[in-house]
Amino acid sequence: MTTIEASIAGIRSVFGRVTELWDRFGGWVNAQMPKGLYARSLLIIVTPMVVLQSVVAFVFMERHFNLVTRRLSAAVTQDIAAVIDVYQTYPQDKDMALLRKIANERLNLKVEFLPPDQLPPPGPKPFFSTLDSVLSQEISRQIGKPFWIDTLGNSNLIEVRILLDKATLQVFAPRNQAYASNSHIFIVWMVATSLVLLGVAIIFLRNQIRPILKLAEASDAFGKGRDVTDYRPRGAREVRQAGLAFLEMKRRIERQIEQRTTMLAGVSHDMRTVLTRFKLELALLEDSPEVEALRRDVDELQRMLESYLAFARGDAGEQPGLVDISEMLGQFAAEAERRGKRTSVTFSGPPIVQVRADSFKRCVANLVANASRYGSVVALSGTREPRWLTVQVDDNGPGIPADKRDDVFRPFLRLDDARNQNQVGSGLGLSIARDIAGSHGGDILLSESPLGGLRATVRIPV
Repeated sequence: MTTIEASIAGIRSVFGRVTELWDRFGGWVNAQMPKGLYARSLLIIVTPMVVLQSVVAFVFMERHFNLVTRRLSAAVTQDIAAVIDVYQTYPQDKDMALLRKIANERLNLKVEFLPPDQLPPPGPKPFFSTLDSVLSQEISRQIGKPFWIDTLGNSNLIEVRILLDKATLQVFAPRNQAYASNSHIFIVWMVATSLVLLGVAIIFLRNQIRPILKLAEASDAFGKGRDVTDYRPRGAREVRQAGLAFLEMKRRIERQIEQRTTMLAGVSHDMRTVLTRFKLELALLEDSPEVEALRRDVDELQRMLESYLAFARGDAGEQPGLVDISEMLGQFAAEAERRGKRTSVTFSGPPIVQVRADSFKRCVANLVANASRYGSVVALSGTREPRWLTVQVDDNGPGIPADKRDDVFRPFLRLDDARNQNQVGSGLGLSIARDIAGSHGGDILLSESPLGGLRATVRIPV
């Protein structure tokens, strides 16, 4: 490998490492970010505002605030230097009364002359005091004599002592004369306006997000088969367009279901009429093995017809209602016991759930019938959680291989090696059950049962 190839390989390795670290950082950021649209929209508004105000505050504090403080401190230092020049240049009265008067009235400085040994030792410097550092620099630059300052002892005054040839000059100056002390007003106004703007943004965002949430709730309710009558499109133009599209889709689906239900009702009536004539004609014939076989065939044909119609009809038109799931499971267990099966029932949580009663009973009944057909022991269990209802049906039958558990939900499919083919049935029981669970917004899963057979788990949102 040449030197150039080795360099390229090293660059690629570094680039791959950087990309991996960036992906990890992006994944961590995504995990920390809020998941809701309202929170994300609010974050999009708040983040630029906070960044902008932080930059403005930094520029103000770093440039304007420091510049004003430096100029004010320089002006106070010039006044002190002028007092020193007058003291050292011009003759003064004995008690310096005139100089103190001029400094007080013209320069707003309170001046005293102390003995030359009245310069205290340097104290600890405050860490965040801009005034202390700026004023010290100005005194050193303009006066150049030993000095001592105190910017913390009195909140309204600053004290400066400067060692002269024959005395120690003590000066008291107002703090706001050397320090931009009104900067907090800018911070207060900035924070106050930010809170007002944030409140306005929250109100407007809430009003914009609410129609989207209403649309999501209406879609979820319609997907679960519940009646949606109080939804009206609101909000921004795009949200109203989505709401109108949902209402139009809802009308088309309901019209299609109504047409299919009407057609199936007609077909059911016509075919049941023919089957009824068959039964009447067979009833008029004398009993014989051949007639008995025909009667069994007609009964099986009628059961198959009912299964086909139930599969095609689904649960159209049925409205949700409150159902006691625990009582329903107890009824199924009693029916299985009458067929000679050993059963058990358990339920935990509040038993009253809003579902389409007839269709959900048909769903669970198909699972219980399937378990009773292939097993001698049937166990029913239910769990009501805050958002989900779970019903499990276990049996001790031969079970279904794991690689074929999804195939058994296909209509008219019957397995050759897992279940007994001598049993009657149309192969629609599990298909109808999954259809009903899906219309409630849930699903059915098949797994291995602790009893050794098959476990069917129905899980729907409540």
